[in-house]
Amino acid sequence: MTALISRDDLKAEIDAGAVTVVDALGGEYYAKQHLPGAVPLAPGEVDQLASTVLPDTGAAIVTYCSNPTCSNSGQVADRLTALGYTNVRKYREGIEDWTQAGLPTESA
Repeated sequence: MTALISRDDLKAEIDAGAVTVVDALGGEYYAKQHLPGAVPLAPGEVDQLASTVLPDTGAAIVTYCSNPTCSNSGQVADRLTALGYTNVRKYREGIEDWTQAGLPTESA
């Protein structure tokens, strides 16, 4: 099971530039709104794009999607782990929690 990260810890890591954030929704959802600096990587794209988007398998990576009921972030995290990524965590509460807390987002 993928380790979890809290909103406050994730914000601190983003602010410090210490993490790569992965938006597991991708597509139009990513274009409309995503966490600062996030890269898009939907479940169906992991095998094809992971080595390009995430070249360092030892880097700190956090996946997220919309909310706790969304399974995309867990699917992406599990697949990254299976591909040999060693420091993958999940922000279970997702972008809905992030925006409800009034934290900044970006759009494409």
